[in-house]
Amino acid sequence: MSFMKFSHRYIPVWVLTPALLACSVNPGRAPDFSRVDRLLAAAVKDGAFPGCAAAVGSSSGSYWTGGFGTLALDRKTAGKLSLPAAAVPGPGTLYDLASLTKVIGTTSVVAALVQEKKLALEDTVASHLPAFAPASLEKKNRELKKKVTVEQLLLHTSGLPSWKPLYETCKSYRELLKAILVTPLEAEPGSLYRYSDLGFILLGELAAKTGGKPLAALEEELVFRPLGMKNTLRNPPTSRKRRIAPTELDKETKEYIHGTVHDENARAGEGITGHAGLFSTSSDLSRLARELLLALKGKSRRLDRKVLENFIRRKNSPGGSSRALGWDTPSKRSSAGELASRKSFGHTGFTGTSIWIDPENDLYIILLSNRVHPTRQNRKISNVRRAFANEAVSALNQYRKKTP
Repeated sequence: MSFMKFSHRYIPVWVLTPALLACSVNPGRAPDFSRVDRLLAAAVKDGAFPGCAAAVGSSSGSYWTGGFGTLALDRKTAGKLSLPAAAVPGPGTLYDLASLTKVIGTTSVVAALVQEKKLALEDTVASHLPAFAPASLEKKNRELKKKVTVEQLLLHTSGLPSWKPLYETCKSYRELLKAILVTPLEAEPGSLYRYSDLGFILLGELAAKTGGKPLAALEEELVFRPLGMKNTLRNPPTSRKRRIAPTELDKETKEYIHGTVHDENARAGEGITGHAGLFSTSSDLSRLARELLLALKGKSRRLDRKVLENFIRRKNSPGGSSRALGWDTPSKRSSAGELASRKSFGHTGFTGTSIWIDPENDLYIILLSNRVHPTRQNRKISNVRRAFANEAVSALNQYRKKTP
């Protein structure tokens, strides 16, 4: 398998507030990301993923972008999918974000609704979705469900199960939602951390009820359109397929999943669920990351600093959990690496995606890949993610030591 790469060293970019066109480093003295280049090129050769698109930057702009490998596993597969055989991933390549949807879409919408005072973190789920704790429910279970709050859904402490194969019986979003609404809790709300796809599907519906529009419409209206994220979407049209990296070989159809969400429950839910379903590019995610960093400096016209600070702060609830509201924070052996500051926040996606944002270092790092192509059994990406984060921070630290 051949690989190609490109890199852009501190090319100034328009950040999202038009008045802020900036480049915080002298272009002639940019950080040296050659070790990052070699790392990701080696990851392709080692089979961690067929290809990837990556980005490193700050609130002021882009330090570096890179594309390695190819979209498809090999020329034969590319031909079957009508992809150019030598197509190299880049800033405009669309990847299935998987669970990055939880933060890029759902959490961002919830934060916007909180900022607009249309939703409060202490609101109970049942107050917005009465079918979650109906009067017909057995009293003990109903009383438990009536306690679950929006904050607990964000922290994955609602007591809902982590996952269920709902796709085996559900064939629409409404069927999927109905099944989750009647799912019993497995623990007292707030007592146990259990990463829950079901909780975020519920959260997406709660946001839709509160915002008065489907989640996908709220994502577009409150997040993507204002930030110029024109390539972040659900259920991408066929016309974009040549820019989409394929994912897994479907065991039933014997066809590669391409342009359709990889997650089975999200697919059964018509690609519009709160836990997965978004496709995006490293360029678009960089826009969001820069705006978040600007907001934490008090320089965003769209995002409230105090609201965002609350969402990205580790809650230690229950004790020992690394979770913030929707987001995760660095922990032992996490994809943030060993050099990220304690104030960093990020998330990963099952398909091979990750984003980490470090306010102390004014830094974001994004890695998008299709590591599940051709199979989810490939788990080499874990070490690559950590090494990528470490090399990116190290390159920036070395640059700062040498720059007056």
